Amino acid sequence: MGKVLKLNESILELVTRHPEAVDIMAGLGFHDITKPGMLQTAGRFMTLSKGMKLKRIELETVRLAFEQHGFEIIE
Repeated sequence: MGKVLKLNESILELVTRHPEAVDIMAGLGFHDITKPGMLQTAGRFMTLSKGMKLKRIELETVRLAFEQHGFEIIE
C-alpha cells in the first residue's frame, strides 16, 4: 500500500507519518507549516481539509501535487 493521506487528519499526524509532506504543502501555499512551533500548536487541530478552505486551494490542486509524490488522498 502506498502513502495515504486523509483530509480530516491533523497536519501534525500527517507530517509525523510523512515528513516530506511539509515541502509539498509549502509548495502549495501552506507557508505557515514551515514556521517554528506551528506544527506543535496549530498543527494539532488544523486538518488538510480546513487548511485548503482557509487558503482557498482546490482539492484537485492538492490531490495532483501529492499524487506526483506517490501519495493518495482519501476523504
